[in-house]
Amino acid sequence: MLTNTDVMKFLAVWELLHESADEALKAGIARGEDTTQGEMNADKGAFVDGLAAMVNARKDILKAELAAGSDESLEKDEGPAAEAVAELRFEVAELRGRLESMNATLDALATKL
Repeated sequence: MLTNTDVMKFLAVWELLHESADEALKAGIARGEDTTQGEMNADKGAFVDGLAAMVNARKDILKAELAAGSDESLEKDEGPAAEAVAELRFEVAELRGRLESMNATLDALATKL
């Protein structure tokens, strides 16, 4: 049986783990901001640091877009992924229409019975 002390210890360990990971990520971002693309090919550590810095920069842009009330990256039509999403939206709309039609038919049958 878990006691309050066990739960608190678990949560403290969980928080410490995340805090350590956050600090390691921040350090990697700082190192990555000091590297160039050519240096990213030097070793795995440089690549991870550079990638972390690029993701962090994109996160800041996304945060600003969301704070402004829009996300322009979701509105752009870019390549095959956008086409696939458009096709999927069309198929979902078709299915929704068919389901509404079936629902209306079932409602009509239910009132007749």
